[in-house]
Amino acid sequence: MSRHPELLIPASSLDVLKTAVVFGADAVYIGGEAFGLRAKAKNFTLEEMEQGISFAHARGVKVYVTANIFAHNEDLPGIRSYFSELREIRPDALIISDPGVFDIAQEICPEIECHISTQANNTNYGTYRFWHRQGASRVVCARELSLKEIKNLRENIPDDLEIEAFVHGAMCISYSGRCLLSNYFTGRDANRGACTHPCRWKYAVVEESRPGEYMPVYENERGTYIFNSRDLCMIEHIPELMDAGIDSFKIEGRMKNALYVATVARTYRKAIDDWKEDLALYREHMPWYLEQISGCTHRQYTTGFFFGKPDENTQIYDNSTYHKEYTYLGTVEEVKDGLCRLEQRNKFSVGETIEIMKPDGRNIETAVRQILNEEGEEQESAPHAKQILWARLEEIPEKYDILRRREA
Repeated sequence: MSRHPELLIPASSLDVLKTAVVFGADAVYIGGEAFGLRAKAKNFTLEEMEQGISFAHARGVKVYVTANIFAHNEDLPGIRSYFSELREIRPDALIISDPGVFDIAQEICPEIECHISTQANNTNYGTYRFWHRQGASRVVCARELSLKEIKNLRENIPDDLEIEAFVHGAMCISYSGRCLLSNYFTGRDANRGACTHPCRWKYAVVEESRPGEYMPVYENERGTYIFNSRDLCMIEHIPELMDAGIDSFKIEGRMKNALYVATVARTYRKAIDDWKEDLALYREHMPWYLEQISGCTHRQYTTGFFFGKPDENTQIYDNSTYHKEYTYLGTVEEVKDGLCRLEQRNKFSVGETIEIMKPDGRNIETAVRQILNEEGEEQESAPHAKQILWARLEEIPEKYDILRRREA
């Protein structure tokens, strides 16, 4: 069976979904307002889901909805009602981890495919076979699998069962999201969508008989962020991912903004398409991929578990900060009479040089010539977040282009 890699992109809101679709996604995964593992993400109302599914389907892109909490008894009636509503708007698949939730999906909306979430700890071909027998069409790998293990898994499961794997984004420091730190420290359960990411916090040691005396934790004198993983990035290893038999390349980031989504979608889209056309072309364009992927907000990069167990080089010990080369200014919503309409996301000013980021791979430098508010009044700058503005740029952008500013 010839395998064609799907590029699967996260979306935190309807606007970001549209960005993902325009910038190259084959499929988008989103969360509703309940029963997903990103409770702090903006997430979608049912009406927004319906609009997003319509927008994506009109452009040949699929939409998957996450419902991957580990449910408690009191969750089950609400899940039944929720799946009845989803049945009417017809996403392409549900992403599920809990067997009880899976059973409800099979009963309420059997016409919608079920994908088994990475949260279910899918580490062996026996597990894949089990879920295939239950009716799942796809299983998402645990992040702890190597490419060698995935390849062996592929050889031992039915051809029509798809493998999805994370290839880019933030990594947990615990086994596939099973960390208990958030629950312990804050009472917010990572397995029910409310992780507070305590793995990014700074820690010290307190000895029992010396309360209030904080001793810093050092790892080879490099710092104290002992749980802080690097971000996964497999842009340099598309051929190896394909050789392992992976069907869907999943990008992490359902809490990220449109600039991040556009950057990652566009870069991986180009890499996959180049690889399909010619391996030599893929290798020739590698410097461009690496330059582009460094433009989105990220921690230092790692290849995770794909080439063996991570060592001390996959952790970040000296800080918990992100690399940030660009600031997101807004997405072009409309172009009229040479002016572009956008919802401002970060401050910019008349006279500044910014960039227009286009889905086809071009980045066009342009000067800001004029800024008007909704009433048509001129402004020297746009300091108010989420203000609706009209901007006149030296180069006229197109709808859905991203506006960004390079940081020094």
